[in-house]
Amino acid sequence: MASVTKWGKRGIALGAGAAATALVLTGCASSSVSDTELNGMSIGTTDKITSLDPAGSYDNGSFAVQNQVFPFLMNTPVGSPDVEPDIAESAEFTNPTTYTVKLKSGLKFANGNDLTSSDVKFSFDRELKINNENGPQSLLANLKGIETPDDTTVVFTLDHADQTWPQVLSSPAGPIVDEQVFSADELTPAADIVKGKAFAGQYEISSYKENDTIQYKANKNYDGLLGKAKTDEVTASYYTKETDLKLAVQKGDVDVAYRSLTPTDISDLRKDDKVKVYDGPGGEIRYLVFNFNTQPFGAKQSDADEAKALAVRQAVADVVDREKIAKDVYNNTYSPVYSMVPDGLTGAAKPFEELYGNGSGGPDVDKAKETLSKAGVTGKVQLDIQYAPDHYGSTSDDEYAELKTQLENTGLFTVNIQSTVYTTYAQERTKDAYPVYQLGWFPDFSDADNYLSPFFTKDNFVQNHYDDAEIQKLISEEQQESDKDKRADLIEQAQEREATQISTLPLLQGKSVAVAGKDVKGLTLDSSYKFRYATLSK
Repeated sequence: MASVTKWGKRGIALGAGAAATALVLTGCASSSVSDTELNGMSIGTTDKITSLDPAGSYDNGSFAVQNQVFPFLMNTPVGSPDVEPDIAESAEFTNPTTYTVKLKSGLKFANGNDLTSSDVKFSFDRELKINNENGPQSLLANLKGIETPDDTTVVFTLDHADQTWPQVLSSPAGPIVDEQVFSADELTPAADIVKGKAFAGQYEISSYKENDTIQYKANKNYDGLLGKAKTDEVTASYYTKETDLKLAVQKGDVDVAYRSLTPTDISDLRKDDKVKVYDGPGGEIRYLVFNFNTQPFGAKQSDADEAKALAVRQAVADVVDREKIAKDVYNNTYSPVYSMVPDGLTGAAKPFEELYGNGSGGPDVDKAKETLSKAGVTGKVQLDIQYAPDHYGSTSDDEYAELKTQLENTGLFTVNIQSTVYTTYAQERTKDAYPVYQLGWFPDFSDADNYLSPFFTKDNFVQNHYDDAEIQKLISEEQQESDKDKRADLIEQAQEREATQISTLPLLQGKSVAVAGKDVKGLTLDSSYKFRYATLSK
């Protein structure tokens, strides 16, 4: 779900396909869908590429390719959510609004062109100038200017202090491109990029048929954080149907199938003794939003009562059974999440687990009854809940049917669930049409702030009339705090504050699921939420 805050768009768009868990499957390959005999590793996916040019895309399918072939100033090392210099030798805030990067000397693109600070400035300047409707330039909203005092030094001047800037440099806005190949003021066709060998990541592209087949070969010039590729040649094949991708994995036509298969497919493959299933952290979260004006006892209701409105939100939090939804609806391809900041990120806490239900993540109906009674709420509470299965996946029908059952079985709620097509849903939810409704989120980068500022700052994209000065202060402080431990503490405090008020109720965290054949090695699923081809080998 894309969002707009005063810093710009934050959150890669999460549609019906992307709303499915990020699934990675691997098996023993004998051939691919191509008629050509292939060497190395073969990968299958149902993802779609919008543009190979980073200035023209802001989606998972395009970014998956760009991650393999373009370098970044900052990147996430394998096994960590926190960024470190990639093609840079150092990067630091020299004052609260100035971020200075020192490039490694002698960097080159695959075509032999030098990679210098001029290419870096060019890369960011062109994103802003082109301003493509599908591009990631909104992530650069805090960028005031760039200076390049020499070939290896880049100085970013920011509009305001923001400790997430290093993460932005690892995001879809961060790929560094060759100014001798790319256009400064319009998108560069994929054919020109490939012909110009304008790559400096772990791989270069040797053959490119968009949304059909991409052939990669290891880039010997890459000199960055992630190291050399383990496999010299990789072929990625693009499938139109999930069923075909599943068959390809089962038959061994591909070594790796990455995004997306249904929860039922994953459940079936867990029973296959020829493969091994791996579960890793995923960045996607699914959650409920309460509209503070139109929810029961909301501020614009005839019976408005702030204490009763809070009690209703708390009672819902007390009785929801996340484990049951994860198991019965999603076959454990999702896991319970007890904060808007998912597990695996620095500063992540679990305040909803401690504050509500039985204190261990399970439901507690008696506690909910007591909460409502103390607030003076009598009789059953009417809850109208809206959701959008065409955007967040068809399994949302089962998810919200289960949620309705859980709430009504307590005897405390009467629940009406209603689905709406997303084109209408996206507009109506911001016009107070839905008292309680579904949203999902996938981050731009693996930093806890990307799960806080879009939702809880004053001008947040949720637009549910939640406006709390205390949490806004905590978010502002964590964005500016340079001490990692102090910042993590502020992030935890912000989560705890929101949990006492429940603007949003986190439900599920997506998993990255991998199913690997016995001969596939190095498959890594971590909190960077980036799937890297270069770690794979056989």
